Amino acid sequence: MGDIATWLPPLNTALIVISGVAVLCGYAFIKRRDVARHRASMLVATVFAGLFLVVYVARWVLLGSKPFVGEGTVRAIYLFLLGTHIVLAIALGPMVLVTLARALRGRFDMHRTLARRTLPVWLYVAASGWAIYWMLHQR
Repeated sequence: MGDIATWLPPLNTALIVISGVAVLCGYAFIKRRDVARHRASMLVATVFAGLFLVVYVARWVLLGSKPFVGEGTVRAIYLFLLGTHIVLAIALGPMVLVTLARALRGRFDMHRTLARRTLPVWLYVAASGWAIYWMLHQR
């Protein structure tokens, strides 16, 4: 099975990247008015985001956090990304749940209004999560 500190971080990052790709697919499908594929993509995105959260918490409990060793400008960029990522990730959870609930209840006008705000936040959180992983684990 290998050292958990070796395979758990990339697994966790893969989960959020898959979630982001599924969100992009869902957006493309709804633009083509393919509601069934949009719904499937967004449910996949939500499941993978949920898995990410579970694995992230488990990883943090088991391994703690990894300090960033960069200095100067790259450290400032990292801290900016990390700060915005954390704040938006915290906001994203309720946004996704409410957006999903509105869709499942058939309240599509309200769903659409919130989804237009949720989409860019979700994509930023996924992309910044990947960037943070890369900055922490590059060799």
